[in-house]
Amino acid sequence: MKIPRALRKAVTRKPAPVAAPEPEPDDAALFREAIGPVRVIETEAPAVEAPKPQPNTRRHDEDEAEALRETMRQPLDALAYAMGEVLEFRRDEVAPQTLRRLKRGEFAVQDELDLHRMRVDEAEAALRVFLGEARRAQFPCVRLVHGKGLRSEAGPVLKALVDRVLRHRGDVLAFASAPAAQGGTGATLVLLRGV
Repeated sequence: MKIPRALRKAVTRKPAPVAAPEPEPDDAALFREAIGPVRVIETEAPAVEAPKPQPNTRRHDEDEAEALRETMRQPLDALAYAMGEVLEFRRDEVAPQTLRRLKRGEFAVQDELDLHRMRVDEAEAALRVFLGEARRAQFPCVRLVHGKGLRSEAGPVLKALVDRVLRHRGDVLAFASAPAAQGGTGATLVLLRGV
């Protein structure tokens, strides 16, 4: 069967493309259309604020230095009367349990210095040398024998000296009067910082 030419053209002709429907405008487009043209406002960078100056602590620092000088100038006998019978001290980094163990004499004493019958200046020099050597030898615990100062008219001068020197040394972690079996309040046990 033969298909007429007119019909053949109609069958072989491609259908005309259908135009795609226009997309529905979205909300943002509707908003832009509603407000009309806009102008971008240029913003300035925020002003950089200068940092506020730190409070001036010069007066505070001077007061602290003066207080330290005053404690160093205070007569030893006044220090001796001002302090209690039992010596004890610990830095913040030392646990309270460690100080309690020291007061009970639970640390092995590696060396000892006897300050009896020494003048104050001799005792201070000997104490400083002894502590330096003990630290270099890595002795964590030493004993200082200073006596109770009962026979001294000025009171426990050597005991006051020991208290003052030990509190101002950075290598001393803690100290306490020894238990009765190790000299009682006539001796002081000292924990030293390692090298």
